[in-house]
Amino acid sequence: MVDVNLSKAVRSNLLSLQSTAASMAKTQERLATGLKVNSALDNPTNFFTASSLNSRASDMASLLDSMSNGIKTIEAADNGLSSITKTVESMQSTLRQARQDKSFKTQSYAIDSTTIGTSAVKTLSFDGGSVGTSAVSVNLNTTSSAATSASATGSVAVATDAALQAFAGNTITLTAGSNTVSYAITGTSTKADLTTALSSAGFTAAFDGSNNLAVSRTDGVNFTGSGAGATSLGIATTSANGVQAVTGAVKTVDTLVQEINSNTSLAGKIRASNDSGKLRIENLSTEELNVTGVGSDGEVDGTAGTGTIGGNDVRKNLVKQFNDLRDQLDKFADDASFNGINLLRGDKLKLTFNETGTSTIDIQAKDSDGAATSVNNTSLGITSAVNAEFDSDASIDSRLSTLSDALGTLRSQSSAFGSNLSIVQNRTDFTKKMINTLETGAANLTLADTNAEAANLLALQTRQQLSSTALSMASQADQAVLRLF
Repeated sequence: MVDVNLSKAVRSNLLSLQSTAASMAKTQERLATGLKVNSALDNPTNFFTASSLNSRASDMASLLDSMSNGIKTIEAADNGLSSITKTVESMQSTLRQARQDKSFKTQSYAIDSTTIGTSAVKTLSFDGGSVGTSAVSVNLNTTSSAATSASATGSVAVATDAALQAFAGNTITLTAGSNTVSYAITGTSTKADLTTALSSAGFTAAFDGSNNLAVSRTDGVNFTGSGAGATSLGIATTSANGVQAVTGAVKTVDTLVQEINSNTSLAGKIRASNDSGKLRIENLSTEELNVTGVGSDGEVDGTAGTGTIGGNDVRKNLVKQFNDLRDQLDKFADDASFNGINLLRGDKLKLTFNETGTSTIDIQAKDSDGAATSVNNTSLGITSAVNAEFDSDASIDSRLSTLSDALGTLRSQSSAFGSNLSIVQNRTDFTKKMINTLETGAANLTLADTNAEAANLLALQTRQQLSSTALSMASQADQAVLRLF
């Protein structure tokens, strides 16, 4: 290869032109990429600092997706709480409607004084409805005197079981009207067996302090003892001094009203009043009430006849409405999930807020003690209603109190979720701003000023043209020697 020697002027202009071309290439690269630092060779410090900032921004950006899902999960739970709250408020409305309804069924009965009579106590009984299966009775007659016991005592003392067994084969029979009781004495009989056997059908039997068999009736009905055993023990004669209870006049309607309404077993279950001389009975229940002591003609006569008074159908229907609403409450809770997480069923939502995992939040439904819980009928204390509960205003008031407490729990939980949502939303906004700060910081270290670079390119182009002209002039100076030839 032949070496070519350039003049000093040509070489100087050539180097200047090469330098300008290199500067133009760099400037054009910056304009094309928008970066003044494209690699570590351009500016190691800025390049690696910007890379670190961009990496952190990228890590934080990946957390935004989970935060966004977390916000939707909380919103889904809040949607469920809102619907549950409205359901509980509807249940309250149902209870208040039942509380205000007084359409209880009534029946008025005339008093048949002739059939009731004054020779024996007759009653009017109530069962079913709110009263229950155990009938509660009210006397239809006034009572002027109580019964006096009728009694008889044997004249033969029986000190031991062996003394009783000496009468084996004999029978003792006690008879009071249609009431009869018998005991056959055997070789194994005891005094305790004898008294137990005779103490029935209205009789009371015991051995007194003289070991004589004493028999009595507290209803005042006199009785006779018969049979060889009774004769042997000396109680074969008719008992004396027994006086039956004397029954007074038939009670007036006002008296019956007062007694029925003052009976603690009937209070709040039925209500009596005077309906123009008739006894009006109001069934304070959703179930049918049975009234025993009503004749086939529909009058109170103290016989075994039975009448019925229907229940409150309005309150009974409201029980069904209440239970239907209650069933929907749990369904709202079950359906309030997002991305497989249901905060109302006690699931825990954990969100991470920074790239190192040191900033997190756990979101979960909590009870008043801070323990994890679910939101449903059980945790709210709302049980299924039965018809009997809507019989009493007090029971309905108790239900209303339970629902009021449930609303307080729901509002408290909604407030807690709202606070969590605010935290996550604020953290989301903070993360977005931090990402912007990090990316802006990285850009400040690496982005090119396109205006300045464009001006630089224009200046370099001018310089290149001038350098080219200078190089041309230097070459022409070197060519002057040719004119000598």
